[in-house]
Amino acid sequence: MEKRNNVTEFVLLGLTQSNQGQKILFVLFLLIYTVTMVGNLLIVLTVVFSPTLGAPMYILLGYLSFMDAVYATTVNPNTFIDLLYEKKTISFQACMIQLFTEHFFGGAEILLLVVMAYDRYVAICKPLHYVTIMSQRVCVLLLLLAWVGGLLHAIVNIHFVYSLPFCGPNVIDHFMCDMYPLLKLACTDTHIIAVIVVANDGIICVVLFTLLLISYGVILHSLKNISQEGRRKALSTCSSHITVVLLFFVPCIFLYVRPPSILPTDKSLAVFYTIITPMVNPLIYTLRNSEIQNAMGKLWIRKRT
Repeated sequence: MEKRNNVTEFVLLGLTQSNQGQKILFVLFLLIYTVTMVGNLLIVLTVVFSPTLGAPMYILLGYLSFMDAVYATTVNPNTFIDLLYEKKTISFQACMIQLFTEHFFGGAEILLLVVMAYDRYVAICKPLHYVTIMSQRVCVLLLLLAWVGGLLHAIVNIHFVYSLPFCGPNVIDHFMCDMYPLLKLACTDTHIIAVIVVANDGIICVVLFTLLLISYGVILHSLKNISQEGRRKALSTCSSHITVVLLFFVPCIFLYVRPPSILPTDKSLAVFYTIITPMVNPLIYTLRNSEIQNAMGKLWIRKRT
């Protein structure tokens, strides 16, 4: 059947219809976005310019902060602008671009968290072989794998949504473009595509989340074989990683491991993983990692001198 598309733009209902509420959210989200960008870019610059942070763990942390900064930028600026206007619209093409970048960087970040878990597993469970296993070449290949995986994930989603016919309703009860709200507006049967979305988003999240929990379980069980100081340091690092994993995966599983539907809590969860989580990640890592704190301090002293 030939694709019919009479929709050139979508109307976003946003988070609230209250003018006072929109002004409060604008100030709050702008503050959060500023903290997000400063925190994540500070970690990226610290990893890049600090010679003591050349280990794979810090390189991966630098890439995670970079992804968080870009991921937040795919949604937040448009959300800020919409809070200033009564009518919130986004063009069809801009909606598709936002959907693609959101799932590209989100998918890549999920895979990067898996890579970071593997790095910690090798460092703690196979310390004598760590340098050999996590060589610079392997680290680059794993990072490339995360980027390619995120790209493939985003291509699958955007392919099916872009090919859908939108021939009438164009009001999205959300503050951004996402899969289920768009499927609801399509003027065709989307049950098969919905199953693909559940598989491409939900099931993948569940499988990777389960693997991460198992890997960290193995890591924590192996801590009894190392010294008390090493155990303390490993627990500090792993607890940071586990916290970030929970913050990212729990909303993902709740949103996508279910039949296609739009629930009142969806917007709150979307705020959490697109706006709050990218801000919290750098705080978690810097507050619990003395090496990062020391490197930041030395970088600041070097800049002042």
